[in-house]
Amino acid sequence: MLFVAAVLFSYGAIAVSAQDKSKTSNPNYDSALAKKLGADQRGMKNYVLVILKKGPKYDAVKGKERKQIFNGHFANIGRLAKEGSLLVAGPFDDASGDWAGLFVFNVDSVEAAQKLTETDPTIKAGVFVGEYHKWYGSAAMMEISRIHNTLTP
Repeated sequence: MLFVAAVLFSYGAIAVSAQDKSKTSNPNYDSALAKKLGADQRGMKNYVLVILKKGPKYDAVKGKERKQIFNGHFANIGRLAKEGSLLVAGPFDDASGDWAGLFVFNVDSVEAAQKLTETDPTIKAGVFVGEYHKWYGSAAMMEISRIHNTLTP
């Protein structure tokens, strides 16, 4: 009986040791980059995802006014991206639905994301409204802007 207990204990110790080793054996792990990007132990971090939905004035704003509003929208996206608070933005290709686009913000709270979207001319004009969700995703999202800047002429 003592022998069986010793074997089971040894097997358990080996299994735990192998499990611990697998957690730290990623040959690609870069602790300095993980720290720089704000990654937790899983390589993840918190963001806020904003679904831009068609607002009450989506169809009412037309012509030159709409063009001006969207020029401001794109300028605002560029400013927020340059500041590092906006990581991803883009439209949905489904004109029949209510979802128009999305933002992923590098902020920890919905309130912070709301303050940022309030600077957007499409939100101010009622063309879009935001639906806010806390999102837990890869810290690698922090590198998207840098990589994107290498893809556009």
